[in-house]
Amino acid sequence: MTHLDPDTRLFLADLKRNNDREWFQDNKPRYEAARADFESFVGVLLPKIEAFDPNVAGLDPKKCVFRIYRDTRFSRDKTPYKTNFGAHMLMGGSKNVHQRAGYYIQVEPGNCFLAGGAHQPPAAWINAIRHRIDADAAPLKKVLRSKPFRDAFGGITGERLKTAPKGYPKDHPEIELLRHKSFLAVHDMTDDTVFEKDLLKYAVKTFKTMKPFGDFLNGAMDAYA
Repeated sequence: MTHLDPDTRLFLADLKRNNDREWFQDNKPRYEAARADFESFVGVLLPKIEAFDPNVAGLDPKKCVFRIYRDTRFSRDKTPYKTNFGAHMLMGGSKNVHQRAGYYIQVEPGNCFLAGGAHQPPAAWINAIRHRIDADAAPLKKVLRSKPFRDAFGGITGERLKTAPKGYPKDHPEIELLRHKSFLAVHDMTDDTVFEKDLLKYAVKTFKTMKPFGDFLNGAMDAYA
């Protein structure tokens, strides 16, 4: 299995146009087939990632895939379903989603991407990352300057503070990195890559390029948290 079934693409596109419970129930078999297709792909992808990152060994693909049902309790958007399939593969599984960097894939017509890093990390993790940058930012900067990383991700993204974080001077030599509240690497994909071409090979290459970035973020948690 090198890419996702075009029927999965059609289901997600139709769901976006018909995001209500009645339509979803009438099309439940299509949803189940599309989810099974996505889970099957994640199941094939995981051993490929494990080949260069043993930390993902033993993960259950079903537990890596996010639920399609939206939590609308605190949202103005009351549409009941997500219009994408997403999976996060990382050491320890979903319980570590805010504690470790891993590998994320999202599939949605017009919005497909691969990503990883630290998304709005809790205080212990962001403090550890900043501590490691303060102590020695060279390993991270080497990753970010590398041609494979720049070609795949361009750079890192994520929310940033308007000023220096508490405890660091505004003229710190690494202030631009220290101001980050999230450290994210994102690689956008075309729908054709996901549904018609060799997505498996493409995703493995991209995630392998991203691994040193995740290693730095995880190393900070291991060393300073």
